[in-house]
Order: sequence, then C-alpha cells, then structure tokens
Amino acid sequence: MLQHLLNTVKSFGNQPLHVLVIGDVMLDRYLIGNVGRISPEAPVPIVLLNEQNERAGGAANVAANLALLGIKTHIIGCVGNDAEGDSLKKSIAATDVDINGIIHSPYRPTIAKTRILSGHQQMLRLDQESTAAFNSDENAQLMSAIDVALARQPNIVILSDYAKGLLSEAVCQHIINTCHAQEIPVLVDPKGRDYSKYKGATALTPNKKETAEACETHTDDVSLINKATALKNSLNLAFLAVTRGEEGITLIDQDTHKIAATAQKVFDVSGAGDTVIATLAAGLVYGLSPLESLQLANIAAGIVVGKVGTIPITRAELIETLSHQQNSTQAQKVCDLTQLIEKVDNWKKAQQKIVFTNGCFDLLHAGHVTYLEAAKKRGDKLILGLNTDRSVSAIKGPTRPVVNETDRARVLAALESVDAVILFDEDTPLNLINAIQPHVIAKGSDYTASQVVGGKEVESWGGEIALIDLVEGRSTSNIIKKLNS
Repeated sequence: MLQHLLNTVKSFGNQPLHVLVIGDVMLDRYLIGNVGRISPEAPVPIVLLNEQNERAGGAANVAANLALLGIKTHIIGCVGNDAEGDSLKKSIAATDVDINGIIHSPYRPTIAKTRILSGHQQMLRLDQESTAAFNSDENAQLMSAIDVALARQPNIVILSDYAKGLLSEAVCQHIINTCHAQEIPVLVDPKGRDYSKYKGATALTPNKKETAEACETHTDDVSLINKATALKNSLNLAFLAVTRGEEGITLIDQDTHKIAATAQKVFDVSGAGDTVIATLAAGLVYGLSPLESLQLANIAAGIVVGKVGTIPITRAELIETLSHQQNSTQAQKVCDLTQLIEKVDNWKKAQQKIVFTNGCFDLLHAGHVTYLEAAKKRGDKLILGLNTDRSVSAIKGPTRPVVNETDRARVLAALESVDAVILFDEDTPLNLINAIQPHVIAKGSDYTASQVVGGKEVESWGGEIALIDLVEGRSTSNIIKKLNS
C-alpha cells in the first residue's frame, strides 16, 4: 500500500490536471515572542516580540496545500479593499495558485486572524471579519467568477466553508448541480449544523465535533457512525470522511473504515483539516480510491500538526515520510511465529483472504517476483515461508544458499506483493501451515495438487490449492551456472 501511495505522490504534477478551490479565504498572522513578566498595568503577560509572519489560511490554505503537492490549482474567494487583502493575495500567489478568481468587495474586510504566541503556546487571537450574507453586487461577482472557472472543466472542486458568508445554500447548490452535470466530483469541508445545502456533493469531511452537531448526537463512536451513515445517505453522498484528531479518520461509504492517526508529535492542529481535504482531492484526481486517498491524507495531516501555525504540506515532505514509513514497514514484515499469528488473527478479523507459499528464494530473480505477484492475486495477504540456510543446504547442497537467510528475508520483505516473511527450519512448512491456517496455499505449476505439502490440510478447513505458472528459463541454478561459466 505504501509503495502505491509513494508512486502516486511522485506522479503529482505529471498530468495536465487541475483543482478548483472555492471558499472563505483568510489571512493568518502570527506574532511570536517570549513571556518574561506580567504587565504592571494589568494582570496580563507581556510578550516580547521577536518574530512575525503572515500565511494563507482557510480556503487559501487548502489551495496552498494542493499547489505545494504539485497540483495545478485555481481559487475563488473574496477579499476586502484593504492591506490585508493585498497581503493575502500575495501569500496565495507565492504558492503558485491562480488567484484570478478572487473578487474584491468594498462591503467587508478581508478575513484575518492574528495569533499571539509565546513559543508554541497561543496567548491570544484577534479576528477581523464579517459573516454577513453577500449582497447582490457581491453575489453577481462571485457567480460570474464561479461560472468562468467551472467552464474550464476542473478535475475536482473543493468547497472550503468557514461560515463567513461566501458559500450560501444557493451558491453551493449552483456549484454542485453544475458539477454534477459535468461529472466533476465535489468535496466539501462543511460548517454549521444544517448540511442540506451540500446535498448531492461527492463527499464531506467534517471533524468529529461537527459531525455530532450536524447529526444532533453525541460523539460516542457507535452512535455517531450510525447517525453519520444516515446523514450520508440523506445527502446522497458517495462517502463521508470524519476526521477524529488523534483518533485518525473514519471513512463511511458502503462500509466503515477506521484509519489510525500517524502523528508522532502535535504542536498545532491549525489547518490540519485543510491538509486532509487537499490531499484527499489530490489522491482522487490521480486515481486513488477514497480509502487510499484518505490514508494518504491521514499521513499528510500527521506531518502538518507537528508544525507551529498554518503551514501546508509539501510534496517533498510527503515523499520523505512515505519512504521512511515504507522502509520501517518492510523491516516489520519479517517476523517470528508469535508475531505472524498476531498479524494473521487481525487479517482474519478483517475478513481478508490469506495466501501462503514457501521456498528458498536464493538469488531473487524475475521468475520469483512474477510468481509472488501471481500468488498475491489469489487473496488479500501473502505470507512467505522462507527456508533457513540449514534447510536450503539440505535441499540444494553444501554450496547453497548463495545469499544468507537474513538478507533473503529482507529483500523479499521489500516486495509489495509480500505481506509477511517467516523463516522455518523444518524439512517442510507443514507445522507452519497448521499454525496459521491460510485460505490458499500456492505452489508452482511444476507441482501437482497431491504433491503440495499442506494441501490436504488447507482443503480440510475449506481452503484451496493454487498452482501458479512459472516463467520459463528463469531459475537460480541457471544464474549460478552462468556465473561459473
């Protein structure tokens, strides 16, 4: 799975695809200093300012996340005729987002949030905004910008709603209906208690608290999931993704899938929801399933919460994290019997079909890789029983193996098709097969079903034998002969 996600992220920007973000753009200001004393004028801390910066927030942060992932991005929002608006547009444009869809209004200020921090601790936040409904002049500008942008046929549209007036019910339904007619997916980060204005969208990504409020229930998992499923159905959504902070993400489609959080440290959750919906959109645009896209989004969110302030994810950061996780996961594939049984129990609880195969796999070659890929297709998880050095020598002779058991196990664990590797020292893997009771036992087609060790046992508990065609002319013996010739 991680290799697939990594390959997808590496492909971001390689196709002429683009995303349209529509929503409440805002300026995030950070005044950072240190508290050394309390003011003599009032019982408040004095912050000695040593750093200040401005960043794109709200819908602008969603767009910045997409752009820094390498996705071509356009944005529609509204700013006032003020210095904050100029600064915000400059911040957005700096991430290479197309800002031609941003409208200017003389009737409201640019939304701005000023946070005063001492180290990582937020001391105070000052907000500048108007949440009044858009007037006829503002709506005319907005609808014109939306129609122009939708005529360019974006590959996906994101509605980033912070309940500041831009995404009214009429605007949301116009966007959703227009996109539906053009078969353009619409993702929504919602606000408020009434989600009816998002009816017909592809998906919503509320957090746990927002979901509970919209469903008029408490945050108990069972109750919340049942009510959220009913909400998804009533709004005709393809799926609903509930972000749950340190608990991860829950995807509700035909089934319910829980994705565990990955963050190792949490400094600031500001903008994490923006990162989730942006990465979800990027994954969907590049062909990932909703579950795969949310797994990617979950990893991205785990990165940004380790930063202070609203800071978007970058493609390089995501690639680095995925590569690190993949390497760690590969090493963890090599396990002893106790660890393997625990994995198998979890896979069976998840109703995943388990395939077992075994062999020496000395000097890994294309024939091995092709065989293992074909074996994996017979189920969901592939366990490889690997002969120890002693047992390989007993089978192949004193000059074998060429590669020691530790190295063979590690190389095999790096294959995407292999989910677990376990060394066995017996003459046959029968004891191992009986211990894990796989659903399928795979061997090469140079065997007959009656010759497959463990075949009768697997069939006795309702499993099956799969004979896999081998690649002609590919063998370790041939490689050794060539090397010695």
